[in-house]
Amino acid sequence: MNQQSPISKTQNLSQGYIGKSVPRREDARLLDGAGQFIDNMKLPNMTYSAVLRSPYAHARLLSINTEEALSLKGIVGILTGEDLKGKVGLIRPNWIAGQDIQIPDHPVLAFDKVNYTGDAVAFIVGESREAVQDALEMIEVEYEVLDPIIDEEEAFQEGAVQIHEGIKNNRAGKPLMAWGDYRKAAEEADQIVSLKLINNRLIPSAMEPRVLLASFDKYSEKLEMYIPSQVPHLHRRWISDTLGWPEHKIHLKVPDIGGGFGAKMHLYVEEILVAYAAKHFGCPIKWTETRSESHLSTHHGRAHTQYIDLAIKNDGTVLGLKLKLFANMGAYLSNMATGVPSVNCTYFANGNYNIPNYFAQTNLIFTNTVPVDAYRGAGRPEATYLIERSMDKVAEVLGMDPLEVRRKNVIQKFPHNFYDSGSFLKCMEEAKSSFKYEEKRELQAQAREEGRYLGIGIINYTESCGMAPSTVLGNLGFDRGGYESAEIKVHPDGKVTLFTGSTPQGHGHHTSFAQIVASELQIPMEDVEVITGDTEAVPVGVGTYNSRSMAVGGSAAKICAGKVIEKAKKYAALKLRCKEESVLYQEGHFFTEENEKRIPFAKIARMAAVPHHKPEDVTPGLDQLYTHDPISMSSPNGSHAAFVEVDIETGKIEILEYLAVDDAGNLINPMLAEGQIHGGIAQGIGQALYENTVYSEDGQLLSGSLLDYAVPKADQLPSFKTDFLYTPTQTNPLGAKGIGEAGTIAAPPALVSAVCDALKPFGIDHIDMPLTPPKIWKAIQSASQDKGGAS
Repeated sequence: MNQQSPISKTQNLSQGYIGKSVPRREDARLLDGAGQFIDNMKLPNMTYSAVLRSPYAHARLLSINTEEALSLKGIVGILTGEDLKGKVGLIRPNWIAGQDIQIPDHPVLAFDKVNYTGDAVAFIVGESREAVQDALEMIEVEYEVLDPIIDEEEAFQEGAVQIHEGIKNNRAGKPLMAWGDYRKAAEEADQIVSLKLINNRLIPSAMEPRVLLASFDKYSEKLEMYIPSQVPHLHRRWISDTLGWPEHKIHLKVPDIGGGFGAKMHLYVEEILVAYAAKHFGCPIKWTETRSESHLSTHHGRAHTQYIDLAIKNDGTVLGLKLKLFANMGAYLSNMATGVPSVNCTYFANGNYNIPNYFAQTNLIFTNTVPVDAYRGAGRPEATYLIERSMDKVAEVLGMDPLEVRRKNVIQKFPHNFYDSGSFLKCMEEAKSSFKYEEKRELQAQAREEGRYLGIGIINYTESCGMAPSTVLGNLGFDRGGYESAEIKVHPDGKVTLFTGSTPQGHGHHTSFAQIVASELQIPMEDVEVITGDTEAVPVGVGTYNSRSMAVGGSAAKICAGKVIEKAKKYAALKLRCKEESVLYQEGHFFTEENEKRIPFAKIARMAAVPHHKPEDVTPGLDQLYTHDPISMSSPNGSHAAFVEVDIETGKIEILEYLAVDDAGNLINPMLAEGQIHGGIAQGIGQALYENTVYSEDGQLLSGSLLDYAVPKADQLPSFKTDFLYTPTQTNPLGAKGIGEAGTIAAPPALVSAVCDALKPFGIDHIDMPLTPPKIWKAIQSASQDKGGAS
C-alpha cells in the first residue's frame, strides 16, 4: 500500500451486479406491512414487563416496598436490586480507551443510589401491559434526594457534587493524543487563534424503540431472545458474561429493526432483566420501550465541550492544534463510551489537513445524566465540527477566503499516516465547481445590498471506517475482534445461501450482499439467499457499526465466494479431465482453453453434493466458511456545501441548496449509498438546526418526548444534490470504504459555517448548535447592540 489509489469520476467495475443500483429486495415485504418487528410477535403464555425508573437525578435509595404492587391481579413478580445481588453481574464497558480509566459499578437495578433520572430501580412482570403499568404506580420507593450535577465542566470543578465514590472531580480518565511539538509550534506562530465549541447532546430517535422478547426452556436450560441488535453475537457474549450463563445456551434472533444509528449496539440493563426474569419466573417475557422511556434510558450521543487553540502563520498555515475536551459520559461508562471522544474524535481531529504539531487531552466526565455512547458518526462528527469551525475561524481572523485556508492546509499525498487513500483536494474542487461558488458569492453580495442575508459553507470531512484489524482494536483497549464472517452453503441445485455476521437495521444488506456473492459466483442474484441476525444460523459475527458492513462483511462474502469457486474447480477438473490449474471460470461456467465443453456452476454443485465421483483429498460439497480480518481501516472523505438564507427579523433559516460530494471508494449499490447520504444529511441537519437534549438544573430531562425534542420533518429538509468520486481503498478486496455516517459528520459544520457566513455583517462568527430561530434572533440583537447594527 505505497501508491495513491486512482481518483475517478466513474466506477470502473465490470463485476456483474457490483456497482449497479439494484432495487432493494427487502422493500416489497416492508411496504406490504409484512415486516417482522418484535413488538408484533407473541409467544404462548407470554407476559409483559416494565421498568420502574428513578424520578430523581441523584438520590439514595432508602427503601422499596413492592407488597401492594404484588397484590394486584395479574402481577407475576417484581425484581429489585436486592433480589439480583450475587446473582447478576454488573454492566461493563466494552472499550477501555486510555490508561487508568476508572469504572464505577453499574448494577442492573440500583440498590443503594440512583445516578440519573431514568436509572432502573425495579422490574415488574405481569400478564398484561395494563397490569404492569398499574403496578408501576403502586411500588413505594423512599429516596433521600441529593444534589445532582449535569454540566461536564461544572462536574469537573473542585468541590463539585461527587457522583461515584473515589472518582475525583468525577473524571473517569484523561486520555492524551499528541504528535510533534505544539509548544514549539505556538512559539513559532504569528498568532494563536482560540475558540470554544459545544457539540450538543443528541437523543437517537430510531423509528422503532427497543423491544425484547425472551423465553427460557428449563429442560434444555436455554435462553431464546428476540432482540433489535446491531451486534447479536456480541450481545450474546455480554449476556453470558453478565449472567454467568453458558454462551452456547443463549440463542439471539434479530428480525426487522426500525433503525439503530449506533444506539442498538450497546448492552442495556433491560436485556439482562428480561433474560434473567424469563428464567426466574418461568415464562416468556416481552418488554417494549415507550418513546419517552427511550429518551430517558437509551444512550445519548455527542455532549462535548471543546476548547481549541490553533498556532497559525499569517498566510493561513496551521502549525499546530491544541485541544482540551470535556466529554460528558453521563452517569456510567457505557459500552464504547471512553473510545468515542478519546479515540474516534482525537485521532481524527486534524481532519483533512496537515497539522504537524498536535496535542489533545480528553477529560471523561461523569454527570447525573443518561449515559452517552456511540451515535451515528461516533466521535467523527465532533472531530470534523471542531476542525472545520477552526478553519472558518482562521479565515475570519486573517480575512482570507475559507476555501483558501483549507486549500493551504489540505492533505494531498497518500497514503498518509492516518489515511490509506483519499481525494481531499479533488472533492473540495468538485464541490466548489458544482456549487458554483463564485456565482453564489456574487448573489450573496447583491442580496446584502437588498437587506437579505445569504450564507455559504463548504467543508471537508474524512473518517475512519471498518474498526479493524483485531490487533489494532486490542491495542486501543477494545474488547472485540475486527473481523467478520461469511458462510456460503451451496445447494445441490446451484442456488446458494450466504450467512453473514453483518446485521442490517434498514441498510439493505439482503440486497447488497446478494450483489457481491452473485457477482463473484457469476450466478443470478435471485439464486442467492442472505441470512443475518441469528446467532445459531450465523457461525460468528461482530456486527454492524462504524460503516464496516461492506468493507469488512462484504469483503468476507467476496473472499468466501471465491473459495467456493476454488473448490468447485477441483470438481470441474475431474469432469473436464484436466489439471485443476487449467480450469477457467466465466459467465457461470467452467471450461478450459483446450476444451470447448462448458459446465455450468449448478452441475458442479450437484456433483459435489452427490459425490459419487470426487477428486482425491477433497471433501464433499462446496460449502465454505471464511472469517475476514482486514489489514487496516479505510478512510472515506468528501466535501459538503450549504447555501442558506437567514431571516434576521425572525431568526429562521432556509436551506436554499445542499450539495454533497463523497468518496467512499467503490460503491456496491450506488442507490443504497445515496440513500445513506440522504439519511445522514437529514440527521446532521437535525443536529445543526433542531435537536437538543435539555436538562433542568435538578436533572430532569426537559426534552423527554418528540414534542420537546425536535427531529426534523421531511418538509424541513431541502432536496439534496449528491455526487461521488471513486478512490478505491487498498485495505480490502472490494475497494469499498463505508458511507453510512458521512452525511451525519459533514452536515453540521456545513450548515453552521453557512449560517455564520450569512451573519458575518453583524460580526457574528459562531453560534453553538442547534441554530434555532430564537438563538439566531438573540445573537443578531446582541451583536447589533454591541456593534451598532449590520454593516
